[in-house]
Amino acid sequence: MISKSTLDFIGNLKENNNRDWFLDHKDDYEAARENISDFTAAVLKELSQIDPLVDAHTDPKKCMMRIYRDVRFSKDKTPYKSWFGIHKFSQGRYAGGTGYYIHIEPGHSFVGGGNWMPEGDHLKAIRQEIDYNAAEFKAIIDAPSFKKVFGEFRDQEQLKTIPKGYEPDNENIDLLKLKSFAAMHQISDADLMKKDVAVRVGKVFKELYPLLGFIQNALT
Repeated sequence: MISKSTLDFIGNLKENNNRDWFLDHKDDYEAARENISDFTAAVLKELSQIDPLVDAHTDPKKCMMRIYRDVRFSKDKTPYKSWFGIHKFSQGRYAGGTGYYIHIEPGHSFVGGGNWMPEGDHLKAIRQEIDYNAAEFKAIIDAPSFKKVFGEFRDQEQLKTIPKGYEPDNENIDLLKLKSFAAMHQISDADLMKKDVAVRVGKVFKELYPLLGFIQNALT
């Protein structure tokens, strides 16, 4: 589970995002990082029972994003992320940026995955797979259990124009116009602090798994 002290650290960092404060609270950061690592290890165990591409013995710290921001090309020069990000559960074995993701931020945490804003060639491949196998794709995203967890998949941002190579009267044009193919499930601070949170996250990922498989097939 995620401890209250970890959420408190993230909240305090957001209010004091500077090097001096961070160095003064380095012990708090290390404790929070260990808590996130333990949580990630528990999620890996759950996810490995769902997805054969995930190894339960993966070093959880390899899944954790650095807290240090790359400010070289950003107008925002605050040095630290005010959240913990967890990804690459399959250690790069999914193609083209496809994968699972957990975002830990007080009041704004979520669990999800898929493929967010794929680059040109990958976007073209996913659209083609949807066009060829629309029934399979719609069976995934329109399943009652999927919609209960993630809501309406079609509500994501869409192109304002028709994608090249497709006709306006294509019966699946609403799906072909999507810019991203990702699903997200909000999770409360209270739920994060429950002992069974890794199991709960595993259940969310179980609903997500067919979508990742569909995208993986498109890109490979």
